Amino acid sequence: MSTFSGLNTAYTALVAARQGLDVVGQNISNVNTVGYTRQRAVQTAAGSLAQVGPLAAPAKVGQGVTTSSISRLGDAYLDQKVRTSVASSGYWGVRATELTSLQASLHEPGKNGISAQLQTVWAAWHDMGNHPGDAATAAVLLQQSSALTTQIATGYSDVSNQWSQLRSSVGGMATELNDAASQVAGLNGLIRSTIAAGGSANELIDQRSTLTITIATLTGATVRNLPDGTAEVLVGGNTLVSGDKSYAVTVSGANTLARADADPVRLSWVDRPTVPVSLDGGELAGAVSVLAGANGSGTGGALAEAAADYNDFATYLAKTVNAVHSTGVTSGPLGHSGLDFFAIDGSVPAALGIRVVPTDVAGVATGAVGQGGLSGSIAAAISQIGTSADSPDKIWSAIVTGIGISTRTGLQQSTLADLSTGAAVGNQLANSSVDMDEENVNMLTFQTAYQGAARVMTAVDEMLDTLINRTGLVGR
Repeated sequence: MSTFSGLNTAYTALVAARQGLDVVGQNISNVNTVGYTRQRAVQTAAGSLAQVGPLAAPAKVGQGVTTSSISRLGDAYLDQKVRTSVASSGYWGVRATELTSLQASLHEPGKNGISAQLQTVWAAWHDMGNHPGDAATAAVLLQQSSALTTQIATGYSDVSNQWSQLRSSVGGMATELNDAASQVAGLNGLIRSTIAAGGSANELIDQRSTLTITIATLTGATVRNLPDGTAEVLVGGNTLVSGDKSYAVTVSGANTLARADADPVRLSWVDRPTVPVSLDGGELAGAVSVLAGANGSGTGGALAEAAADYNDFATYLAKTVNAVHSTGVTSGPLGHSGLDFFAIDGSVPAALGIRVVPTDVAGVATGAVGQGGLSGSIAAAISQIGTSADSPDKIWSAIVTGIGISTRTGLQQSTLADLSTGAAVGNQLANSSVDMDEENVNMLTFQTAYQGAARVMTAVDEMLDTLINRTGLVGR
């Protein structure tokens, strides 16, 4: 073997050491880059394959070293674990947030809640029973009763507004999903062409991995890595991204709470409008579950069920009070009977349509028929409705308790999902994030290798100088 080959061997060592330093520098530069996965220069010995047999050439020194690849130190299993955990976290996070807002809108327990206002109304009826025919007492009763109907209507409106806001957010989530899917498809094309050309696509793969986590957070999607370097993204078993092509989704269904039962909010494919998008988890699945209509059994969408509870409560309150009030007579000279205290406008939801019928003491029935309006017995009976076994108070308490239990369950599930996500992300970072101590050691290693290769090149150069310039001069 020619002595000149030693220069090439030393040169390959210099190049390999420099490439190793370049990779170390890349890692150190991106130590704080979100989503970056550390890299390693994979070095292999260069040279012809070993030959065996009777015609094999004599053993000879190899041809140095080469950097065969720049390896991305990610773990597909840990990446999938993160996607699975963020899907669950996204689902329960949305539900917990919406249920917490719903519970807060009840203002229970507290002086601004319906429970407190019911007690005020029953107390006003008690005063009315003690002072039948008194205009001032009747004015307080009518004012407190009107305040109660206003609270019911306000509570229903809060639920309706929350539903509309979440419905709008679902549209934004769908847009974010389509953008992320489009970017993944574009990156797939770049990664495939880069790998085919023999280049390194590690940074592109990092970007794609971050986007697939976003998609999983939204939809619970799964990812399948293909041999050509592309990644196939599946939502509910259906393809969202395949190669360099993505498929968009759109949100359809009701735009108002009033139509949530008849036309449920759902996701469908843009190119196949009649085919629904099956969601395995994620924020979109959580939002759609909250936006679902009421099903009559209390297990439908949280907001629609709450709205139905408001309507049922308003109807029950009016029915219960009217059942007693209509049997009494007013305190006026004519003593009218058969009058309702509450009325409900059937053209709107009951919670919005409930109102107080009387406008003054003349319309309030306080006494029993035959005893006269000034007896106060009917007003006293109405004041006791709040203590009955099936009182509106107990109905409302059951509604508040049900929402409270659902909220607590949602918060617990969200906390557990967040813990799982934190553990999954921690394991992923422990495997893929840059360790400055390790990189410093690698930097010193490659630096020493570079210095050693330079010394080899110097030694070979000195040998060649002796061979070329000094051979034959000995003894002269």
